[in-house]
Amino acid sequence: MTRNGYLLNAAQHAAIHSTQNETDMRSGLAAGTIGRLTWVVDANMVITLGGDPRATVFSTPNMILLMERSAREALRPFLETGEETVGVDVNIRHIGAAGIGSTVHGVAKVTAVEGRRIRFDVQAYCGERLIGEGTHVRAVVQVDRIVENIVKLSAADRGDDKQLRAMSLTANMGSLPQLKTIQVNIQNRIATVMLNRPASLNAVNVQMTHELGSVVSWLLGHPKDVRVVLLTGAGRAFCAGDDVKELRSLSMEAARSLSHLQAETYLAFERLPQPVIALVNGDAFGAGCVAAYSADLRLATHSARFGMPEILLGWPPGYGIAQLTSLVGKSRALEMCMMGQPISSAKAMEWGLVNEVVAEVSLLQRGFELAERLLAMPADALRETKRLVHLDEGSQPKVAYRADTDAYIRCLELPDAQEGLAAFAAKRPADFKGE
Repeated sequence: MTRNGYLLNAAQHAAIHSTQNETDMRSGLAAGTIGRLTWVVDANMVITLGGDPRATVFSTPNMILLMERSAREALRPFLETGEETVGVDVNIRHIGAAGIGSTVHGVAKVTAVEGRRIRFDVQAYCGERLIGEGTHVRAVVQVDRIVENIVKLSAADRGDDKQLRAMSLTANMGSLPQLKTIQVNIQNRIATVMLNRPASLNAVNVQMTHELGSVVSWLLGHPKDVRVVLLTGAGRAFCAGDDVKELRSLSMEAARSLSHLQAETYLAFERLPQPVIALVNGDAFGAGCVAAYSADLRLATHSARFGMPEILLGWPPGYGIAQLTSLVGKSRALEMCMMGQPISSAKAMEWGLVNEVVAEVSLLQRGFELAERLLAMPADALRETKRLVHLDEGSQPKVAYRADTDAYIRCLELPDAQEGLAAFAAKRPADFKGE
């Protein structure tokens, strides 16, 4: 019996295509590398022929799975962090039977390494008796790109891909670009990233948005040069949110593009190979609050406050609601986003939004202490731990970011938002008329 051609699904094809020009795994993989697995045939691996329990045998799909898993084992030692292999082709002959309770062995031998595609000869044995043989091809993929493409394809299958699209910044393997609104200092493989518009309470404008995206892209491309990231703000605020004064001058399309890039950047924090520690030295409102809770760990001073005040301006948060909900729960997320009032760092710690509250004079020192502890951890294990924890969160926050932005833009076009902007500029309470 011959089983031909596992066709690549779209998510696998996209992930392979997007990495085909990258360095191929770790060195040492060559023709002749062998992977082996041994199973005991149980009731979940068999098929009963003709309804006769005496003719209960190891099924062909499970034999193929044994061969595939053996090939996967052969490649496992050569994969980089975040890589996995998927089967893309199989051609198998099932030539012998094995009964329930039998011990079966899978053997996969590499015959060719073609970039990120690896060819195998595969066999299955019951004891020393050959019961199956053939060929198999596996491809190396990036797990995070598979996830992103699954999210994108799932949205397309639902017919809402125009509203809900996965986002991904591209890694920059080159030099860090020149920056004006952000300062980056690297010491002992710890990068301190400081939002640097203190006169505007580090409000996020167009330039800072692009520069922060550039920094994140550079960090993605330098996992060994930088092992830990500290994110903080210059002056007396962490980040007061979006630059509302600048927002008034933007067209709707420009505001949409800006919000999408901001969402993409904050969401990419979890894709960084480095742990990100937010050092919240003052108010973290709106985009600043999202930036803080997008980090992996958060330290805050006693005077720091956290808030999602967008509703007071006439629109919902433009991104990050699902992440906030996963941290503090639905009821508290609703309170923050619907009431628009800030909470203290003490309450933020009680709610799970902050890991530790420290004195202002100790914030940077405590951040470096945690960074040094993380540097002492095994690098690959630390990266995998971060990846797996965020992977367990599922795809909802990634999908919801796009929905958040679209809802924000819809509301931004309404009269209440225009009243909110005018009230902000005039430093008066808004008088909303919407029903």
